[in-house]
Amino acid sequence: MLAVLLAAALGLGGYLWLTTVRWQADSATWEAEARGYADRVATLRAELEATDAELVSAREQLATATERISDLANEKAQLGDENVASQQYLDYQTQVSEAAGAVATAMDQCVDAQTQLIGYLQDSDAYDQKDLDRFSTEVRKLCKQADAAHEQLQRELQQDQ
Repeated sequence: MLAVLLAAALGLGGYLWLTTVRWQADSATWEAEARGYADRVATLRAELEATDAELVSAREQLATATERISDLANEKAQLGDENVASQQYLDYQTQVSEAAGAVATAMDQCVDAQTQLIGYLQDSDAYDQKDLDRFSTEVRKLCKQADAAHEQLQRELQQDQ
């Protein structure tokens, strides 16, 4: 019986030793895998931190770019407003110049016609009185038109001041 117990004990010991060796081998494999996973987790954490840093940097750059775009849009709007105001001022100056030119032309015609009338009146014996009266009326009309154009120009100039 002792031999059976000894054989059973040796068998059980052998079985336990074999199980222990297998368990150690499995444990070493699991430990190696766990270390591999731990290394992978550490690598992924480092990548995540780097990605987070890049994301923060990208957000800051986006905020800066957005602010600059807003500033540029505001500057462009201001320039547009200034261009519109400049164009309106230029249009006004053109209108005033054209009106002043028309007034100057009308005044010149009036002065020329008056000069011509004075010449006719100085030698009134050479001309028919009806023709002189008719020409005198035309000169008055021409000078009234020049005066009306001048007054209109003055009113427009006073309105824009």
